[in-house]
Amino acid sequence: MILAATTNESLARMSDLLIYSSMAVYTLAFFAHIAEWVFGSRSKVGRTAAALTQQAQAAPAAVSVQVKQAGGTAVLDKPQVVTRSAAGTRDVPDGPGAAGGTVKGDLYGRIAVSLTVLAFLIEAAGVVARALSVQRAPWGNMYEFSTTFSTVAVGAYLGFLVAKKNVRWIGLPLVTTVLLDLGMATTWLKTPSDQLVPALDSYWLWIHVSTAIFCGAVFYIGAVATLLYLFRDSYENKLATGGNPGSFARSVLERLPAAATLDKFAYRVNAAVFPLWTFTIIAGAIWAGDAWGRYWGWDAKEVWSFITWVGYAAYLHARATAGWKGRKAAYIALIAFGCFLFNYYGVNIFVSSKHSYAGV
Repeated sequence: MILAATTNESLARMSDLLIYSSMAVYTLAFFAHIAEWVFGSRSKVGRTAAALTQQAQAAPAAVSVQVKQAGGTAVLDKPQVVTRSAAGTRDVPDGPGAAGGTVKGDLYGRIAVSLTVLAFLIEAAGVVARALSVQRAPWGNMYEFSTTFSTVAVGAYLGFLVAKKNVRWIGLPLVTTVLLDLGMATTWLKTPSDQLVPALDSYWLWIHVSTAIFCGAVFYIGAVATLLYLFRDSYENKLATGGNPGSFARSVLERLPAAATLDKFAYRVNAAVFPLWTFTIIAGAIWAGDAWGRYWGWDAKEVWSFITWVGYAAYLHARATAGWKGRKAAYIALIAFGCFLFNYYGVNIFVSSKHSYAGV
């Protein structure tokens, strides 16, 4: 018994050390991402090459077709095929990315991604060590939830990269958010390893909370894309109306994907994870029936989970409604994600309910 307790304490200390180590590596990744953006904007050659690439994308080259005739060969121009975007959108090519199309910027970007992978592995090991120290799922309080949430968010981002998706522009805001999340977790939310309260001691913890963490991580990526869409859309509108954006806006926003690309990415991400969020609420109701003898009691956590569901349902509906696509729908998506954040921080810390498991 004493040996088991000593082992658990050692695992808990190892978990803390791994979490702090991951923060140090995430900090290095943060500076590498900054370097990618900075050095990617300094090269005049890189900017010129990116501009030429955009012109080539915007104006497809004509293709010649040879037709044999009696006594010679005639060369005919192939008719241009114009692909138009949906009504109300602009045919704007994607920017060259954070690296700005430069070799030096790309080098720092690859270093940043490599450091992010290393930090992710260290943090994931810290989460596993925490689970082993308490011999349960590491989601019994806000500290454990926060460390797992940031791990899953980074894992989702790396998953998009492995799938060859052009999402490296998420790297800087993601690493910044992860550092803030871990900083709050280790400073204000830190609690000793302990066993679960009776209501949480169920296999439903693995099902309900794991899906909630995954949904929140993906919703976060969708929120970042939505916010950047609003900035990029304003930038494109200013250019389309003859405006002259500042040098900082040009340096940053011209390297992002086009507003239409960001909007489409955010929509696909939110739409893909919305059914899983629906399942999360249903699983929570079933768990509540087992733990408290009722499936729904209008507890604060249940209410805000449902409000979040309504928010994302309204967003998906707005995307399919004429006059609500674009910026209006994006505002709804950000409000829905704000409800998710309040459901996590506000309800757990400031509201007394059956789901108050903050541990702080």
